[in-house]
Amino acid sequence: MALSLVLLFVTGLNGKLGWVAAFFFSYVSVSFIAEYRRAGKPAAQDSLLTSISRFAIFLAIIPIASILATVISKGWRGLHWGLFTQDMSEATVNSPIQQGGMLAAIVGTLIMVGLALLFTLPIAILTALYLTEIKGKFARPIRFLVQAMSGVPSIVAGLFILSSIVYPVTGERSGLMGALALSILMIPTVARTAEEVLLLIPNDLREAGLALGATQWRTVAMVVVPAVKSGLVTAIILGVARVIGETAPILLVSGGGDATNVNPVSGPMGSIPFYVWNAFLLGGTEESTQRTWAGLLVLLLWVLILFTIARYISSRSQKR
Repeated sequence: MALSLVLLFVTGLNGKLGWVAAFFFSYVSVSFIAEYRRAGKPAAQDSLLTSISRFAIFLAIIPIASILATVISKGWRGLHWGLFTQDMSEATVNSPIQQGGMLAAIVGTLIMVGLALLFTLPIAILTALYLTEIKGKFARPIRFLVQAMSGVPSIVAGLFILSSIVYPVTGERSGLMGALALSILMIPTVARTAEEVLLLIPNDLREAGLALGATQWRTVAMVVVPAVKSGLVTAIILGVARVIGETAPILLVSGGGDATNVNPVSGPMGSIPFYVWNAFLLGGTEESTQRTWAGLLVLLLWVLILFTIARYISSRSQKR
């Protein structure tokens, strides 16, 4: 601590960032010298790398903790029972906070994500099985395509659905179009995660099934897939968490909506990202700000719950 104060005085650093930098350099220096005197140069080098790693972890945690603290501290004020039982069909973002809610957004998000999951699941799982079990001549380009799709900006998926289906075919924005856009983003995440899970299965299980006279697909269906069931569930949850907060494609192709719509093929459909975006864009009052942060809090809680479930299932699978 004393060395940190000296560094602050000598270097002229100030503020929280200056204090953190001074503390880091002083801590690393003291640890390096102490380990060098105690056990020599190798121990000092190990202490240096350990200190740098800990500092990197600390820097990574700061923005995450800051985001969580900000959203929770500002979002809980906008929470009320009507937020989950009312929609915005008879209210505006500037209405009193007790009027209107996120019902249309929550229902729309559940429908679009559920449909996207139905579209994604067979394509992604069969792709992963082809890459790990069949390993045909198209395995290399398919794997490259899946990896490339993982880096595609989300707005590209929305523009693709808008230009290829909405304008030339349906002429109408709907929840189904939003689900198609989300499925484009979900497929690479689920496929890549499922592929990694399937690669963990030892070949002995496959060879045992073939040795008993089963065909390859029967071995896959009866031996390989049941063995990675929890891993595939984790892949699905990660895919859902990947797209549940996407805003750009939803705004382009779902149309958005303040009234609750349970028909995905007709009429615009709201979503939580649209609710947050609408409250932020059309507001400017304290009520609209509270709605924005409340929507962000609900969305963040959904993502945290999904990732927690995925980690729990993954840890259970590893223990087994």
